Amino acid sequence: MAVLSSLNDIKQGVAIVYGSEPYVVLHANFVRMQQRKPVMQTKLRNLINGKVLEITFKPGDRVEEAEVGRKDATFLYTTDTEAYFMDGETFEQVSLSREDVAAALPFLREGTPLELRTFNDKAVGIDLPPKMDFKITAAPEAVKGDSAQGRVTKVATIETGAEVAVPLFINEGDVVRINTQTGEYVERVNQ
Repeated sequence: MAVLSSLNDIKQGVAIVYGSEPYVVLHANFVRMQQRKPVMQTKLRNLINGKVLEITFKPGDRVEEAEVGRKDATFLYTTDTEAYFMDGETFEQVSLSREDVAAALPFLREGTPLELRTFNDKAVGIDLPPKMDFKITAAPEAVKGDSAQGRVTKVATIETGAEVAVPLFINEGDVVRINTQTGEYVERVNQ
């Protein structure tokens, strides 16, 4: 692993090792205060469990760059405690705990292509495509007066069972594009 030579090398998007676990830098702000040494204030997201930390690095702190790999994979199925994926190169089954992939579970269906994140040759997480298409399986009818009340969305159920806020014109059977990072409706897809 490469050691970052200065605080200026800690930038947004860089993967680092902190406390022997891999983190990605979400935000980095170089701060100089009067009569004090400069520091780098950061927000880091753990690549294993997704937790976000706010850490301040001082000059002389030793920061190592994390070697995070990516592999093409396919989602297979879940059990009560595990989610199973197939490595796209070796065709081996890889399992991760449901907690490790909790944010992605509402958007996983059998055969979903994704990327496995690896650290020290061990699977630590997954990355879904940024936007995915889903069929609406249940959507309540829009009620006259909803838009007058300031409600321009309704809650619909997609094929994975997740609930998503969609515009009033979306009906059961429509296909919609969802942002998998935020869980928000993007657009209706013409079929």
